[in-house]
Amino acid sequence: MQGTRRVPDMAAPAFRRIFLVVLDSLGIGELPDAGDYGDKGSDTLGNLARVRPLDLPNFTRLGLGNIRPLDGIPPAASPLACYGRSALASPGKDTTTGHWEMAGIQLAKPFPTYPNGFPPEIIREFERRIGRRVLGNVPASGTEIIERLGEEHLRTGRPIVYTSADSVFQVAAHEEVIPLAELYRICEIARELLRGEHQVGRVIARPFLGRPGAFVRDQQNRHDYAVAPPPGMLLDRLAEAQVPVSAVGKIYDIFLGRGITEHRKTRDNAHGMAEILRAAASFPRGLIFANLVDFDSLYGHRNDTEGFARALEEVDRWLPDLLGALRDDDLLILTADHGNDPVTPSTDHSREYVPLLVYGPRARRGVDLGTRTSLADVGQTVAENFLGRERPARASAAILEKGTSFLDALL
Repeated sequence: MQGTRRVPDMAAPAFRRIFLVVLDSLGIGELPDAGDYGDKGSDTLGNLARVRPLDLPNFTRLGLGNIRPLDGIPPAASPLACYGRSALASPGKDTTTGHWEMAGIQLAKPFPTYPNGFPPEIIREFERRIGRRVLGNVPASGTEIIERLGEEHLRTGRPIVYTSADSVFQVAAHEEVIPLAELYRICEIARELLRGEHQVGRVIARPFLGRPGAFVRDQQNRHDYAVAPPPGMLLDRLAEAQVPVSAVGKIYDIFLGRGITEHRKTRDNAHGMAEILRAAASFPRGLIFANLVDFDSLYGHRNDTEGFARALEEVDRWLPDLLGALRDDDLLILTADHGNDPVTPSTDHSREYVPLLVYGPRARRGVDLGTRTSLADVGQTVAENFLGRERPARASAAILEKGTSFLDALL
């Protein structure tokens, strides 16, 4: 999204508000290069529907079953939404990569991952800088690692370092052992250390509470330290044009708050859905950009098929409330950032297409948006709506460097 900027045509937007809701990790079938990532056969939604009947009447009415054949999710005769699927053009399959691409950033190489833990030289230098030894340095789920090492952490005061299939350096600490301010300082040191070839997508502070056998992660005080996105991405351009952005969930952390007018932290999907509705009631114009994370953090990484299915059904039951909160000039975009198939043996993210459902009370219905070649098409559509079409020498130039808008298909 860098390069020469042109003055956009700032006519009134077709949609006064756009709700961009990311159903974190809801893939819909392997990408052609899935085998290169060890993800052959991954199909988050398809495999889930195959092994566990899904009760998704509202997703079905929108047109989820029109995207591709799915067990128990028939195509709607007259879908309420426009529908399609998007590929991830960037290499990789992590949170930062997917969300950045939605904002028009396509990576040349993936963020590094550490399936065997971080190199000894990184850990030694980290320990030297923070003045403490650490525990762990292994890939693990957040709940499993604190159950396994939490008691030793209480006894020794050593923070727990772990990673996952994502490009993350995570530090867990009990708030009565390492106060939040100190945990955040430790994570800031890690962020400064992890540069160059070890520049992970995010450093995450993972505070927890409780006692052995009953530890509880403090999601409200979790904090992500992301790599700074390149300048000129979607949220930067919206800020330049004074288009307000409300961020719900981890969106703020992924983009380091850039271009974000207000931020609503969330504990889980239920809290996230409630905050989206609060934004719908109070945010008068602009972009509401939200992430519902439980599919990924609670269920996909743990191969919890039943939990994933129930969470999807809970979102389905909430959809009528969201659709009812939309004004006539609103637009809703439902999509995902990558896959995380709970049915396959892997607990990693999976390299998949993601669904695309686009609904607005005044938008066209039932348009097949096809297979989009990049998640950047979403960002380009948002940009064209709020920033207008450019008036360049060549008429095909876009408001952002990456992505092809599908706004015209909606009007």
